[in-house]
Amino acid sequence: MAASSGAVSESGAIPKWQIALAVGTPVVLGVGYYLYKSSKTEDKGKKSSEKKDLVEKTASSESAANAATPPDPVPETPLDKARASKNKGNKYFKAQKYNEAIKCYDSAIELCPPDQAQDLSTFHQNRAAAHEQLGNHAASRHDCDRALQLAPRYAKALHRRAKACEALGELSQALRDVTAVCILEGFQNQATLMMADRVLKELGKRHAKEALQNRQPVMPSKHFVQTFLSSFAEDPLSDCWRKEDTSAPTADDADLRGWARACRAIQTSSYEDVVPACSEEIESAGPRRLEATLLRGTLHQLTGQNRAARDDYTVVIEDNASSSKLRVNALIKRGSIHLQLDAPEASVADFKKAIDIDEKNSDIYHHRGQINLLMEMTDQAMADFETAVKLKPDFPIACVQKTYTDYRHACATENRAKIAKVNEEFKSLISRFPNCSECYVLYAQVMADQEKFQEADELFKQAIQVDPDRATVYVHRGLLQLQWKGDVTEATKLISRSLELDDKGEFAYETLGTIEVQRGNLRRAMELFDKAIPFAKTEAELSHLFSLRDAAQAQAEVAQQLGISVPTPPGL
Repeated sequence: MAASSGAVSESGAIPKWQIALAVGTPVVLGVGYYLYKSSKTEDKGKKSSEKKDLVEKTASSESAANAATPPDPVPETPLDKARASKNKGNKYFKAQKYNEAIKCYDSAIELCPPDQAQDLSTFHQNRAAAHEQLGNHAASRHDCDRALQLAPRYAKALHRRAKACEALGELSQALRDVTAVCILEGFQNQATLMMADRVLKELGKRHAKEALQNRQPVMPSKHFVQTFLSSFAEDPLSDCWRKEDTSAPTADDADLRGWARACRAIQTSSYEDVVPACSEEIESAGPRRLEATLLRGTLHQLTGQNRAARDDYTVVIEDNASSSKLRVNALIKRGSIHLQLDAPEASVADFKKAIDIDEKNSDIYHHRGQINLLMEMTDQAMADFETAVKLKPDFPIACVQKTYTDYRHACATENRAKIAKVNEEFKSLISRFPNCSECYVLYAQVMADQEKFQEADELFKQAIQVDPDRATVYVHRGLLQLQWKGDVTEATKLISRSLELDDKGEFAYETLGTIEVQRGNLRRAMELFDKAIPFAKTEAELSHLFSLRDAAQAQAEVAQQLGISVPTPPGL
């Protein structure tokens, strides 16, 4: 779960592909990746793909001869004989007699003079098509290799080799090939774009799993940690981390042990010392061992160690000595962990258990609302936020996220009266909570969505005045410059300022990398994605970042190999 407002705005309420729309060119391998998502479009894609495959199955622009067609003339030259064998193979192919077709293509390849590169490449591609139909993916790949040696920009052979490599699990090569096809087709073929999206996702997942096995935990920025901690209105550990707490330990720090040491580390933002201090309290069976276990789990979660966090939360949940508040807080956090570990049913069950224990705890509904909003379950999110606000009407984060969710619902239902009402509610919230930067940030995003760019920019400036250390506001303001003015220079400057405040800003690195892709600076984009990867909190975030990096790398390699350029928008 992202920090506080993070579920809505830290990583961007603006979908990632809108960064590209603001710049004016496709993200990575085409906006088609992100726009062709509906099942209706996928069905159309299948039909389009099937039609294309039908054309490819003929392996020639020539239609099969019908019964009335007179027999072909007797070929004379070796090339004529080769082409005749190819045509015979095409007829077998259309009749789905693939083994017979392969024999004809074998003959065509043997008969064809070696200096006839174009014909030879076609014969190999046709034989690859027959092998593909028989499920002989290795043989299909081999024939495509030969076809592409003869004709490196042969789009049909590139596409077929991509399919063979995908089937063989050779995803990096599949990505390079399908990327080449996308570029050669000018990003206009929906079926190819959808295949590229599929390969990218699978490759990203593979790289994410590999990275997690050897990954070292990285502590996020101090501001991120503080924001996460403040996202719980009923945190049972609040006496530990709130600096203004007069009951906090006052002894010399060198003499502190266990829980007292952990509290001092939290209060002084010495977060690297929190886990060792908590472990000390736990191992000594100290009186605050359950609080220490919950706090250690929280730090594990913040550093992306989700399984270790889950295990700590489970200890708190299952210990009969745990108070109801400790148990509910652990269930909320474990619920979000289950979702990140791709166990949605377990997540739902944990939130239900939390409600069974204390149905008056507003944090349950607030954090479940964040999850529902991220999953685009707007109706459920609205109900959760409404309950959270009723239980804690003076908790600004829940109030503003409720209003933002109301706006999303109003837009989805095209309720203009509701949209106008929500705008007024945002103004009221800013008046009630003038020191809550989240109020300004989410209202700014709403204004930008309504193309009221000047108002949005002023709100982002106010958010920075309220919370100067909130680095992500500079990223959002940079994106606004792209959407509003197409000003890449100013956008880059603002996002770079974000990294000056927080050099662990995954969102900033990712956004800069995406902009560099649009500008055609693919190597620079790869460097920026590489910087973002260590700070990803979840496997899903890692997978997404690796997908972006893999796509940029594939484009760079294809452009160099084929001597072609990737389209960039005018003015960049």
